[in-house]
This record gives sequence, C-alpha cells and structure tokens, in this order.
Amino acid sequence: MRKFYAEIFQAATNGRKLLAILIDPDKFIEAETKLYLKKLPKQTTHIFVGGSTVENFKTEKTVKAIKAETDLPVILFPGDYSQITETADALLFLSLLSGRNPEYLIEQQVKSVEKLKNSKLEIIPTAYILIEGGKECAVQRVSGTKPIPQSEVTSVVNTALAGQFLGKKLIYLEAGSGADFPVSEEIIAEVKKAINIPLIVGGGIRSLEQQEKAYKAGADMIVMGTQFEN
Repeated sequence: MRKFYAEIFQAATNGRKLLAILIDPDKFIEAETKLYLKKLPKQTTHIFVGGSTVENFKTEKTVKAIKAETDLPVILFPGDYSQITETADALLFLSLLSGRNPEYLIEQQVKSVEKLKNSKLEIIPTAYILIEGGKECAVQRVSGTKPIPQSEVTSVVNTALAGQFLGKKLIYLEAGSGADFPVSEEIIAEVKKAINIPLIVGGGIRSLEQQEKAYKAGADMIVMGTQFEN
C-alpha cells in the first residue's frame, strides 16, 4: 500500500520540492474536472481538497470526480469532520495550534473518530498554524481565533516546535485563503531551522517568484489555490 506521508518526508529529506493545489469543493464544478486538471501546473505533486465550510456530501463528489481523472494523490484538508470521505487517499488530521478554541484543537478531532477508526485513509497528524496575512480569512471567521502576527517570529517557531513535540508529522503555516501577503521568508526559514519534520506553507502565494522565495526559505511543500491559473 502506498504511504503518502513517507513520500512527503522522503522528498523533504532529499530536497525535492512539492506543490499541492487546493480545491474548495463549494467552488468546484464536477462536470469541468478534466478541463480543471489540464490547467494544473506540470510540477503539481498533490491535490488537497477542503474548505472552511463545505456543503454536505460536496467533498465526496469532488474527490470522486478528481480521482476518476488523475493518479495524483488526493489528500483531504478538512474544515470540519463532516468533510471526511473514504474516497480520498489520505487526511491531514489538523489541529489549529495557533488558536485557543477547543473546537479546533480537539473537539472536531474527537467528532471524527467514528468515521476514522475503521478507515483506510492514511491519517497524517498535522500542526496547523494560522499566520497574519493582511486581512481576515475564512479560517479566522469559522474558528473564532486570531492569527499569529508575522512580527512574532519566536511565537511561530515555538508553536511549530510544540506541534512537533506533540507528535505532529507535518507543520502547516497558513496565511489564509486570499491573503494580502504570504508567510514571510524569515518565518519560514526560522521554523525550518527549528523542526525536523516537513514544512508546508500556503496562503497568499500568487506568483512563481513568491513560490521560489518560499522554497528557498525552507518550505518543503507549497499550497496554492485557484491563483495557479494565473
């Protein structure tokens, strides 16, 4: 059986950079799946599926449509437990460590157990850290938490390390969908120096230049949304 986390870890170890395209099921039209996938950058290695809020059963329909047309790994990036579907390959089991709302630190995770305890999904424990991106994002609104200011580099690093010490296998730095600016190179570099697990960075990355800066700073995987079409 294919081990998706092992592949991500090996790529990070070997310095091979990864690119995930994030698909929001509420904005995805299944009938246009082939056209959408043709627009993916050639360097795309993974597809993430999820959103802060998603209509019931829309995630499953989206994943099925994508899986029918591509062999790329499809990994769930759920906003809540209702978005979990067996049709995907793996699940980022997120804990919003930057916030202090128990609903997204542990409650949603407990609610997901009935769906996951007999699941064949590969479950990847992930420390999710929201970073200030210049404007309020959907994660803020839904979770009721504030992002860590980009000026508080030590706080971000310590939060990432706390995630690693808790046993998380990935650190995900998120500036939020549609952020005015991405996570800074300084934050990426300092977090990367501190941890020994793969680092994912997303939010506000709109150009190849920003993408390359994030990679050079230490991101092992970049996540981009519909902006990739530009």
